[in-house]
Amino acid sequence: MSGEEKLHTISILVENRPGVLARVSHVFARRGFNLESLAVSRTEDVTVSRMTVVVAGDDEQFKQIGNQLFKLIDVIKVIDHTRDDLVGRELALIKIRVENAQTRGEITQLAELFRANIVAVDPETVMLEVTGKADKVDALQKMLAPYEILELVRTGLIVLTRGPKQT
Repeated sequence: MSGEEKLHTISILVENRPGVLARVSHVFARRGFNLESLAVSRTEDVTVSRMTVVVAGDDEQFKQIGNQLFKLIDVIKVIDHTRDDLVGRELALIKIRVENAQTRGEITQLAELFRANIVAVDPETVMLEVTGKADKVDALQKMLAPYEILELVRTGLIVLTRGPKQT
């Protein structure tokens, strides 16, 4: 890639129908972009989905991607959040093996420290739910590394702009 590479966050509003995600992701793949983060869900209008995509690239290549996305029939709107004041969050679920009461107590303390919720407990495991910026989720994962993390799943970044502006 030419130019200075940086992370770009965009929202893509699309018609909520089969095949749209494949067509949008194909635009990025054709240009050699790797999706750093992807989250897709319905909006307040059930006929519209919002894709939040984070990609690394230079400004010129990113502009070309935006132009290509606008050409897709199912794309309603493409919003570049590079200069927006955003609220962004991720969600992670982390399942940890618990061998004894001491371990369970230590994991509970870490959960409280990171404002994570304990969402499932059984005799052998604890499952935590944590939301926040990526660095918060990364930090909790690092703190839990000495314990046995059995499974971990993370959403991609989701964002909205602050204030009355709708995106």
